[in-house]
Amino acid sequence: MPYNKQRGFSLIELMVTVAIVALLMGIAYPSYLEQVRASKRSECTGGLTALGNAMERHHTVNGSYLGAGPGGAATGAPDIFPTSCPIDGGDPTYNLTISAATATTYTLQAAPVGSQVNDDCGTLTLTNTGIKGVTGATAGFDWERCWK
Repeated sequence: MPYNKQRGFSLIELMVTVAIVALLMGIAYPSYLEQVRASKRSECTGGLTALGNAMERHHTVNGSYLGAGPGGAATGAPDIFPTSCPIDGGDPTYNLTISAATATTYTLQAAPVGSQVNDDCGTLTLTNTGIKGVTGATAGFDWERCWK
């Protein structure tokens, strides 16, 4: 009977392959998660800007930024716009609020919730003059990239 040599992988070859895959995943997966966070953040910066546009329409109609909040209040979740991002529905990633409003000024906030809670940018802010900022960002983090 002829000798049949079996072909396959040795345990060493298999372990080397597993180690290489684990190393690649250790590098790639955190980068992937950061890209997902950045994508959701970008979507909400657009939503926050759209809320600013809704505030401007409210001001044009009413002559004041007051009254855009719940029950005509100056602060809180907006009555004139969706209260969370993404604005077209889905799992909320940011809660949109009017943090301060007067007859002539406003400040809006987008606070991270759910899968965005660990985002380095913290809470995004926008004023009636178009000043963009963040609060609660990780120390030493370049907050300007949060709005890009």
